Amino acid sequence: MREAYKIWHGYLVHFPKVSRYTLGVKVDSLFTDCLEYSLQARYASGEIKNIHINKLVVSFDSLKFFLQVLWDLKILDNSKYSYLSQHLADIGKMIGGWQKYVKKETPPN
Repeated sequence: MREAYKIWHGYLVHFPKVSRYTLGVKVDSLFTDCLEYSLQARYASGEIKNIHINKLVVSFDSLKFFLQVLWDLKILDNSKYSYLSQHLADIGKMIGGWQKYVKKETPPN
């Protein structure tokens, strides 16, 4: 996730001002939320871990959505969007696997 954020951060500085301070800030915030939730989940246990992972999943899906909006608006060009999307696809698989594992390991109430 950190590597994807570094890539994103390199792109953000080249956005037009109006987009940098609206959608750019939104995407940046979602990236940092994802980083925070993954860190919290890493150190949590039991049902609390599951809660943090669920927050991570929602933030990650929102992140992908808003990146697609940036691409739709031609603020993020095809090559940059594609490169970042490849990283995010791999991260999404890892998050999904982590979520399934935690659900399987967490006993029901």
